Amino acid sequence: MAFPQPERGGPFPANGTRDRPEPPAPTRGALATTACMETLQVGYLHAVAAAAGCSLAQPFPDYGIDWHVSHSAPGHTVDDEVTIKVQLKATYQLAPRLAARPDPRPARPPGTRPTDLLTARPAAPPAPTFAFTLDNDHLAKLARTPVSVHKILVVMIVPRARDDWLRAGHDGLELRHCCYWTNLAGHPVTGRNRTTVRIPTTRIFDDRALCEIMTRVGAGGRP
Repeated sequence: MAFPQPERGGPFPANGTRDRPEPPAPTRGALATTACMETLQVGYLHAVAAAAGCSLAQPFPDYGIDWHVSHSAPGHTVDDEVTIKVQLKATYQLAPRLAARPDPRPARPPGTRPTDLLTARPAAPPAPTFAFTLDNDHLAKLARTPVSVHKILVVMIVPRARDDWLRAGHDGLELRHCCYWTNLAGHPVTGRNRTTVRIPTTRIFDDRALCEIMTRVGAGGRP
């Protein structure tokens, strides 16, 4: 008895995989890319603050500072709750700084050639800093010292295409690329209208970094 052959794209294609057309590109809103970048970074900040156990407040009206982040912990000595001010910036003019990761695979056995194992060259180590330019008025506000409430600058590097900003799956939600933070207290204003500062790539802004910042501030130190 002859059985009909499955059609291309049917439940049992000959190559073992279902042939599906690429889904059409979504119709994204007409909001300016810079406004969308701001929204993306706010989402990043909210996720970090939630994981760190911090509360957020947005000053109104905004006067050069985007967010106040507060953290309560029994170990704080200056107060039971400490607060820092956060200025957010985002750019797609820079490539992501991919850190080299250790190879989890075992070492190559003696007597084997490199081609005997599938070896991938690790990513190049990240540059220690990247340049970011601020208006002098903004820098002067972030650089003021001494202050009663410390400030940090958080810069997010995003892909140029919005198609690459977000990946969602059953086991995670990925926002690309990364936020970095720095404390610019005491930084000189050198340009006529704008000044370039250096952002350390070692200071990835995540929940652990935020907790460590708040612990230092809670002990009477700087971020």
